Amino acid sequence: MGGTPAEGGVSPEEPTNRDGETPVLEQPTTADEATVTEEGTELERTIGLTGGIAIGVGTMIGAGIFVFPGIAAGQAGPAASGSFAIGAVVALLVALPASELATAMPRSGGGYYFISRGMGSLFGAVVGLSLWFGLVFASAFYLVGFGFYAEAVLARLGVSLGGFDIVVPLALLFGVFLTVLNVTGTENAAKLQNGVVAVLLAIIVGFLSFGGLSALGLIGDPEPVSEPFLSKGAFPVLTTAALVFTSYLGFAQVATVAGEIKQPGRNLPLAMVGSVLIVGVLYVATIFVAVSAFGSDRLASFGETAMVSVAESFLGPVGAFAILVGGLLATVSSANASILSTSRAIYAVSKDALLPRVASRINLRYGTPHVALGLAGGPIIVLILLGEVEVLAEVASFLHLVMYGLLCVALIALRRDEPEWYDPEFRTPGYPVVPVLGALASFALIGFMQLASQLIGLVVMALSAGWYLYYARDVKLKGVL
Repeated sequence: MGGTPAEGGVSPEEPTNRDGETPVLEQPTTADEATVTEEGTELERTIGLTGGIAIGVGTMIGAGIFVFPGIAAGQAGPAASGSFAIGAVVALLVALPASELATAMPRSGGGYYFISRGMGSLFGAVVGLSLWFGLVFASAFYLVGFGFYAEAVLARLGVSLGGFDIVVPLALLFGVFLTVLNVTGTENAAKLQNGVVAVLLAIIVGFLSFGGLSALGLIGDPEPVSEPFLSKGAFPVLTTAALVFTSYLGFAQVATVAGEIKQPGRNLPLAMVGSVLIVGVLYVATIFVAVSAFGSDRLASFGETAMVSVAESFLGPVGAFAILVGGLLATVSSANASILSTSRAIYAVSKDALLPRVASRINLRYGTPHVALGLAGGPIIVLILLGEVEVLAEVASFLHLVMYGLLCVALIALRRDEPEWYDPEFRTPGYPVVPVLGALASFALIGFMQLASQLIGLVVMALSAGWYLYYARDVKLKGVL
C-alpha cells in the first residue's frame, strides 16, 4: 500500500525500533512444525483443529450461559434468545473476514498483525497495545469469577471456610498456575483447554437435553411457561444483543495464536467459524430452555445465578452442583485462553519493534514467549489484588469491538490493493457486503455500552497512540513477516 507507515502503508523494509535495532523476522513458511533457534525465533505449530476450536469455544462459553440468561430475559423476555442469535450473526460477519486475513497471514498476533499489514503501523500499534490491555483486564475478570464459583462449589460440598474470603487467593493461585503452564509449552495449555472444554460441553449438553424435553412438556417439572415471544417489545432485543455480545469475543483469540496452528489454511477458518456456530447454538438453546421453564420475569428474579436455579429445578441439588462445576470450568477455560492470547499479542507487537525486543524472546527449552507471558500474567495478578474489574471487563469488550471493525476495514484495504504477498487460502464469501456489515455492526454495538466504558476505552487507545508516536513512529513493517 502507498503512504508512510504511520499513515496507512507498509514498506518492504525490515522493522527497526527507535534505537536502530533490526528485529529477527519470521519468514513465510507452510510447514506444520516451526523450528526454535537463538536467532530465528518462531513458535512451534502444535495446535490442531480441535485445539483451535477449544480455544474459541473455551473463551466464549462463560457469561453467555452462566451469567447472562437471567439478566437478558429480564430485558428482552423470551426474545432474549433472538438477542443471542443476533450476536452470533454479528460475530460471524467478523469471523469470516478474520478467517481470510488469518490464512493470508498465519502468524501470532491476530488482529494486531492483520490491521498493521492492512492499515499501517499506527493503527496496528493502537490495536496491539489496546488488545494487550483489554485481554489483561478480561483475564483478571475471569479469574475473579473462578474464585467466586470455587467458593460456591466448596459451600455446596459443606466445606466450612470460617468466614475467610478465598476468592482473591484462589484467583491469584490459578493466575500464577495458568501463566506457568503456558510457559512450559503451548501444547500443555492446549491439552488443558481441550479437556476442560470437553467436560464443560458434556455438562451443558446434558442440561440442554433434559431441559429441552422439559421445555417441550414431555418430561419434568415445572410445566413449560407460555409467554409471547416479544413480550418486552422489539427494541430491547437490540439493546440486549449489545449487552450479550461480550459472550462472543473469544473467536478472535484463535487468530491470535495463528502462528501455532497446524495447517492454518484449513484449520483457522474452521476453528473460528465453527466455534461461533457451536457457541451460538448453545446460547440460543440455553435461553429457550430457561425461559420456557420459568418465564422471563421469574428467571430475571434469579439474577446472575439463574442457571443454578434452573438446573436445580430440573435435576435437584445434583443439577445445581453440575452447573456450578460448569461455571468453574468455564472461567478457567476463558482465563487460560486469554492469557495465551495476551502473550501472543505482546510477542507480535515486540517482533515488529513497537515494544522493546526483549518481549519477543523465546524460551529455547519450551518454545514459548516467556517474557511476553510474564508481561501478561504479571499485570493480571496485580489487577486481581486491586479487584473491581467488572467495568474494565466491558472496556475489554469495547477494545475488541474496535479491533473487529478495523479487521473488516483492513480486509477491504488489502483486497483493494492486493499486494504481492497477499494470497489467502480462504476468501470471504459475499465480499464486500460481509466485511462492510461486519465493520458497521461492530462500531454500532459500541454505542450501546456504558459511557464510562467508552471513555476509558478511548483513553487506552489515546495512550497507545501516544506510545507509538514517542517510541515507534519510525518503524517500517514488511508486508508479511
